Amino acid sequence: MHKRQTWLRLLAAFAAVALVATACGGRDDDDAAGDDEAAEGGAPETVPGFDGETIRLGVLTPTSGLVAIIGEPLTNGNRAYWDYVNEELGGVGGQYQVELVVEDSAYDAPTAVQKYNEIKGDVVMFNQLLGTPIVNALLEQLVADNIVAQPASLDSFWVREANLLPIGAPYQIQAINGVDWYVNEGGGSTDSAICTLRQDDPYGEAGQEGVDFALEELGIELTEEVTFPVGNPDFTTQITQLQGAGCEMVWLTSTPTDTGSALGKAAELGYQPRWMAQSPTWIGLFVESPLLPYLQANFTWVSEGPEYGDESVPGMSELLRIQETYTPDQEPDIYFNFGYNEAKAVHQVLEQAVEMGDLSHDGIVEAMNSIDELEFEGLLGEYGWGAPDDRNPPRANSIFEVDPNKPIGLGLIVAEHQAPFAEDFEF
Repeated sequence: MHKRQTWLRLLAAFAAVALVATACGGRDDDDAAGDDEAAEGGAPETVPGFDGETIRLGVLTPTSGLVAIIGEPLTNGNRAYWDYVNEELGGVGGQYQVELVVEDSAYDAPTAVQKYNEIKGDVVMFNQLLGTPIVNALLEQLVADNIVAQPASLDSFWVREANLLPIGAPYQIQAINGVDWYVNEGGGSTDSAICTLRQDDPYGEAGQEGVDFALEELGIELTEEVTFPVGNPDFTTQITQLQGAGCEMVWLTSTPTDTGSALGKAAELGYQPRWMAQSPTWIGLFVESPLLPYLQANFTWVSEGPEYGDESVPGMSELLRIQETYTPDQEPDIYFNFGYNEAKAVHQVLEQAVEMGDLSHDGIVEAMNSIDELEFEGLLGEYGWGAPDDRNPPRANSIFEVDPNKPIGLGLIVAEHQAPFAEDFEF
């Protein structure tokens, strides 16, 4: 991504941004051929999106406009992973190449629906649907068409949806673990005044739900809940309300545009609580902004997995190698990492579908539901899988501080923190 030279240009780039945050091992040709001969259904028949040689996957993501600052690295993560599979593993099952069919959603629900209908008959499934509003707009059609899609969103609503392939710990779990860490390890206590500042939409409600659950388990009353519309132009009212309530820790559910605006206003007003924030609040360009000193002093980020570049984690060393090999111009980016893991999950489903001899839409649903666990080699928590009612997302999160000396501006404080009651949260 191009460097932004001023904070005003950075905010302009963020405008309208609303995001939402083991690989299948290589097999040699002999093993792949042997597995194909032993597959339950034999070689898959040709179906829409599979011509007997190439598997086509849909991607609906913003490739133009300001939201492309998210869509581009996310899709680069998809591309890098599938280039690796095609070049080094010989494709899915050691023989079927993968092609991405990328369409520009413009981060607009009607446009996404139009693009979906244009390509749904040409793909076996969707490797990426970027954004909660896009997934919501398409979910009914995905069910009607019985097509599987990977949502680039961590809403817990996706966990039980039969046509979605979610990955990662949901936003509610991030909030549960973040609040618990703050109270017990991060300088807070059961006497702390804990508040929320959140988007007034389902994404914001997801963060609030996690905070409410954690506080109830900890025996703490929420001091203040403050909301704002997406793309809020001025946070004076919200910050003044939090400041007046004496909030010592504020759980933030926002996207990068509003993160910058809210915390910029807080810095201007001299308000310095501990900001705890879920994964889509951050973007690496913050380290280039005048807000950096305030973020270093007051901002804590909750996400998942290791610190970027930690090659003691097997999956990280492989991700770095693949990124350097297949997308050498891609700078370190949290959204590249997520796109890479999206493709890793889809790969596991496709390997199972090939083994079962069926790449049709129905066959992919059956293959997805027959997997016991989605594995990510330490990049994300392992995801208990199976039929929708059996799915069990990761229940631990990692806590990070702002560190401009790190590749994505974040340094690990503690890995895989899990509240003792995180397992009790029901989806």
